[in-house]
Amino acid sequence: MSLSLRQIRYFIATAEAGQVSQAAVNLAISQSAVTTAIKDLEDIVGAPLFERTPHGMELTPAGRRFLSQAYEILQKVAEATQVDHVTSAVKGTLSIATTYTVMGYFLPFHIERLRRQFPGISFQLFELPRESVEEGLLSNRYDIAVMLTSNILNPELTTEKLLSSQRRLWVPARHKLLSSGSIGFKEVAEEDYIMLTLDEASHTSMKYWSQTPYLPRITLRTSSVEAVRSLVANGQGVAILSDMVHRPWSLEGRRIETIVLHDAVPSMDVGLAWRRNVEFTPAMQAFRSYFRRAFHIPE
Repeated sequence: MSLSLRQIRYFIATAEAGQVSQAAVNLAISQSAVTTAIKDLEDIVGAPLFERTPHGMELTPAGRRFLSQAYEILQKVAEATQVDHVTSAVKGTLSIATTYTVMGYFLPFHIERLRRQFPGISFQLFELPRESVEEGLLSNRYDIAVMLTSNILNPELTTEKLLSSQRRLWVPARHKLLSSGSIGFKEVAEEDYIMLTLDEASHTSMKYWSQTPYLPRITLRTSSVEAVRSLVANGQGVAILSDMVHRPWSLEGRRIETIVLHDAVPSMDVGLAWRRNVEFTPAMQAFRSYFRRAFHIPE
């Protein structure tokens, strides 16, 4: 049996969504098609890529290694099939604004590939709070931004979503909620809660909490994702954060599990932003086209 790009795409979609059902929705296909593709891929690789749990699909160590390779395969295919009007010969300077979370957990992977694919472009990066990014785009200080588009407020900016990162409940290993049935805000409100404040995370959290009859029992606010990770892993509280910043182990080597809540929790959307009606330079067009190919957005 040979490896196919379809299997790789279905595998990545499941790894990112954490559930076959959600991956199928995102891909607009049947759950059985996703399940079959993953099973065939595991047969080819010769190792289980996911651990099937009551709460979803968790990557195994082999699955985490394969995910990195899968992203690389799709990127290579995208580079090989890039459209003619965006070539590696593009030259110029591109000033890119970004926010803390995007810089820390998303952008470096892509910047390395952009620099390799477009050696004639000088990429200048600026890490700033959202308000400063918006102001800088409107004043032409920055050409384009990669940021949490779900946080953008200014109607003078145009956005293009690249991915949606699901938010889940983080709990320590062997936490009592892992053996419970359906978990929602009611159950979370009964636990000590660690509130992340980075990139307006606390503001976003309170927006969706305010639509429920419950409030989180906040014991600590911190701007450090690593602090949240360690505190949760060490049993000091729980948190609701996105899959993009999730890692299964704390710095102390303790396990962090995730639970999909039955109540609706908005995703954390990452994408591009630019000033409305701005004229795209060749470097801006190359940047945008790269991300459209990487995330399979039609040109």
